[in-house]
Amino acid sequence: MQPSSASSSASLRRQRVHDAVRELMAEQGFRVSMDAVAARAGCSKQTLYAHFGSKQELMRSVMQEHLDMATASLDGKTGGPRTILLGFAMEHLQRLSEPSIVATRQLLSAEASQFPEEARTLFRDGYETLQQRLAEWLRLAMRRGQLRHDDPHYTAELLLGMIVGQDFERQRFAVPHRDSEDRRRHWAEFAIDAFLRAFSVDTSPLPTRPQTIFPTSRP
Repeated sequence: MQPSSASSSASLRRQRVHDAVRELMAEQGFRVSMDAVAARAGCSKQTLYAHFGSKQELMRSVMQEHLDMATASLDGKTGGPRTILLGFAMEHLQRLSEPSIVATRQLLSAEASQFPEEARTLFRDGYETLQQRLAEWLRLAMRRGQLRHDDPHYTAELLLGMIVGQDFERQRFAVPHRDSEDRRRHWAEFAIDAFLRAFSVDTSPLPTRPQTIFPTSRP
C-alpha cells in the first residue's frame, strides 16, 4: 500500500524540523529556541507545539531518530556477532565523525555547566539510551550462547569505549581523528575483534586482518 500524501507531507515536515534542530544545535548549543527552529524549518511555532508539545519533546524526537539509525544494525536478523557489532561500530564512528556532530558536542560540552538540567536530559536520552540498547543486544547474545555471560551494562560501556577509542579527545583538542571510512573500518575491526576475544565462548580463531600502516601524524 502506498503512503497517503498527508502522511508523506507530515514525514517531510518532521524531517525538516529535525534537520533544523541539528543545524541549530551545532550553531547555538543549548540556547536553541522554538522560534529559531520554526524559522529554520519554515513553519510556525504553533505547528511545532502542535506536533511535539514542547521543546524537550522535540529534542527527544530528534535524539530518538538519531538512536534508531545508530542502532539499526543491532536489529539485523542475519550474520553473527562480529558482523552485527562491526556494522554497529562503523555506523557509530561515522556519525561521531560528522562535522556537525563534532561541532555540536564541543559546544554542548562547553555549555553543560550553564545548562545542567538540559545536559543531564540529553545525556540520559542520548548516551544512556544508546548504552541500554547495546546492553540489551549483548544480553540476548549471551543468552543465545554467542558471548560469554557477564554484566551486559558494563559490557556495553566497555565496548562503546573500545569503539570510540581516543577520538573524543582528538576532537576536543582539534587534532586529526579517524575521518575516513578506511581508518574507521581498520579501528572498528581491531576493537570488535579484541572485544570478541575477551567475551567469545568459541575457541576458534577470529579472521586474520592484514596489517595497515597509517602515517604517524594520523591516528
